Amino acid sequence: MIIKNNIALKPFNTFGIDVNASKFASINSIQDLKDVLDTNPSDLLILGGGSNLLLTKDIDALVLQINLKGISVISSKGNNVQIEVSSGENWHELVCWCLKENFGGLENLSLIPGNVGTAPIQNIGAYGVELKDSFVSCKALNIQTKELRTFTKEECNFGYRNSVFKEELKGQYIITSVVFDLSSQDHCLKTNYGAIEAELQNYGISNPTIQDISKAVISIRNSKLPDPKVIGNSGSFFKNPVISSSDFHILKSQFPLIPHYKISEDSIKIPAAWLIDKAGFKGKTFGNYGVHAKQALVLVNYGGASGKDILKLSIQIQKAVRFIFNIELETEVNIL
Repeated sequence: MIIKNNIALKPFNTFGIDVNASKFASINSIQDLKDVLDTNPSDLLILGGGSNLLLTKDIDALVLQINLKGISVISSKGNNVQIEVSSGENWHELVCWCLKENFGGLENLSLIPGNVGTAPIQNIGAYGVELKDSFVSCKALNIQTKELRTFTKEECNFGYRNSVFKEELKGQYIITSVVFDLSSQDHCLKTNYGAIEAELQNYGISNPTIQDISKAVISIRNSKLPDPKVIGNSGSFFKNPVISSSDFHILKSQFPLIPHYKISEDSIKIPAAWLIDKAGFKGKTFGNYGVHAKQALVLVNYGGASGKDILKLSIQIQKAVRFIFNIELETEVNIL
């Protein structure tokens, strides 16, 4: 393990923002991680796949790229199989591995960018499924004590795109592996969210497999979302806001066609993409950055934009949505 100086971070963030890190180290083992923490760095930035990050300036800190690898079956009983996955594994490659093994539970989360270690932090989700649905536990290294701790699902306190690692334990732990509980035979398929059923019908599939669902999800995502290898982006930039039923009724009287999802008796989720579209930002460009034409949730760097450019645009969108709908949009990406 070597600590390098003045390293360009453009290859390590999916927005393709060109900034430098004062120090950089690639972590390939837990011992590497302990060794580098023994140097007592004053500031740390943990990098996984760099897919949930907007860099607005050079990073005067030690940047750790987590490359811990490995997938293993740790138990199998009846229809349940548990796997442990190292945090440096690419998320979509993990989904593909599960599909090859015919392990069900993650197929709706196909093609989500990033690595496994950052997935619990965000409680990633898509098409009616969240990480917490199959999560059992994770191991994480305490940055101060260098001790490994196992966190149960309850201890992770998962919420909508949230967890204990974004709240009270933020910046205190580095996730090293995650355990998932998956099905091996009688899979519980979730097809009633978004356009999955319509996509399956397009393929002429009436009795889908988990592989079919993954194929449908990938097709839908590819039709809407730009490939970060081609156009810099970080996927969904904003969270879908959740408002009270009373506030929703007021909004519905003003905007009768507003889409919504009831998540509890007094909580309604509104698609942020719809709000951004109605505010006039979908497909809008500002030189070398803008809002994607097919998905208003995605802010894009067409090449050469700075993180400050993207941040400025996100603030403009938040102000417009607040003015029109009286709704606060929260960012899903981490802004540094």
